[in-house]
Amino acid sequence: MESFSYQVRIPKERIAILIGKKGEMKNQLCEATKTKIEVDSVEGEVTVSGKDALMLYSTREIIKAIARGFNPDTALLLLKQDYAFEIINLPEFENPNQFVRIKGRIIGKDGKSRRLIEEYTEAYISVYGKTVSLIGRAETVNIARRAVEMLIKGSPHSNVYRWLEKMRRETKRREFEENIQDFIKKPEDKKEPDSE
Repeated sequence: MESFSYQVRIPKERIAILIGKKGEMKNQLCEATKTKIEVDSVEGEVTVSGKDALMLYSTREIIKAIARGFNPDTALLLLKQDYAFEIINLPEFENPNQFVRIKGRIIGKDGKSRRLIEEYTEAYISVYGKTVSLIGRAETVNIARRAVEMLIKGSPHSNVYRWLEKMRRETKRREFEENIQDFIKKPEDKKEPDSE
């Protein structure tokens, strides 16, 4: 069977988190994904190899998530089929103060803004370096991404929170309707043909 491999570059300060105490995190990741992970601590280069291309892709995404500031437990959620990972690159500014201001808008006072986006969307957010990264179910990641983009463009926080509340209501209603449909269908599936 053919073997595949990927290379991922990660910030040097995140290498210890990827490896974990006495290599525990790296070993756990290798075991869970049936891949081989080699870390070049000097260059910050991680090589992932294995025979299952899909699992290799998931492993690469988990490593990228750890590199972007997520703790390994959150990054491992990406092994679930309906979970997605997205990186938003923050705009380039000539004035570094602008950069700090934008990150401050996303995080909010005492982390309020980030916390509310996470609560409304059930997605996780990491603001690290020049990026904002998201992990969550595919649908909720899209909503969280939109909220972050609104803040980057300067929308007032109150408008973003109102929009998030509306999106959460719509999502819950849709989930409720889908559950009702499933519930209605199930009894019919279980009916057995009349046997005479």
